[in-house]
Amino acid sequence: MAKIFCIANQKGGVGKTTTTVNLAAGLAKVGQRVLMIDLDPQGNATMGSGVDKRKLELTIYDVLLESASVAEARLKSDKLVEGGCSYDILGANRELAGAEVELVDVERRERRLKQALNAVDQEYDFILIDCPPSLSMLTLNGLCCAHGVIVPMQCEYFALEGLTDLVNTIKQVHANLNKDLAIIGLLRVMFDPRITLQQQVSEQLKTHFGSKVFNTVIPRNVRLAEAPSYGVPGVVFDPSSKGAQAFVAFAQEMVERIESL
Repeated sequence: MAKIFCIANQKGGVGKTTTTVNLAAGLAKVGQRVLMIDLDPQGNATMGSGVDKRKLELTIYDVLLESASVAEARLKSDKLVEGGCSYDILGANRELAGAEVELVDVERRERRLKQALNAVDQEYDFILIDCPPSLSMLTLNGLCCAHGVIVPMQCEYFALEGLTDLVNTIKQVHANLNKDLAIIGLLRVMFDPRITLQQQVSEQLKTHFGSKVFNTVIPRNVRLAEAPSYGVPGVVFDPSSKGAQAFVAFAQEMVERIESL
């Protein structure tokens, strides 16, 4: 049975999509079966996995509205197969923005994704969900089916403010909709050890959250930033870069952490 994780943070621009696609590629590289779900209408995780969102015949939108199954809508990227980090992709495009309105009056609206994944969860070890930065019906669908939340965050003051909001949201969903939901861990991303403030915030995180802070730290890395323009995760684009190696190490830490739960 797959372990389902949302990559979420209510603050934008913190590297959620970069984390999702590179963790998916890293997990695939260490031998895990992975499904990556793009729940953001911008479709960046889709494009970053080597799939053209403009040419998709079926997307997560069709799955949420129950006009297609996950098995029918998922696909693989040729670029990922060539890079040796192949995972399945359930893509998204602008069409997904309409799902917010269309789901308002339907039954089980916040559990549509959970029900759809029940049919395929035996086929994967990990299912990763890239959530939009707002607490929308789409994010709620992700949180309702997840076993846990991975929070990528920069070690800056405003990131701590956003983390408080996210923790409160997770508590509410846990209490009312999904008793399994918990924060699996905080991932420090875009980290520059030369900046004193980042070191201080990192220490604060470890003090307050203890073992919830992942040991792996993702450094600020140009190759990770360049990879999306080539339509592949950084782990595939430049496997020797520090950013790619950090994400593979993070994938291994994730596997070990899940096995110990």
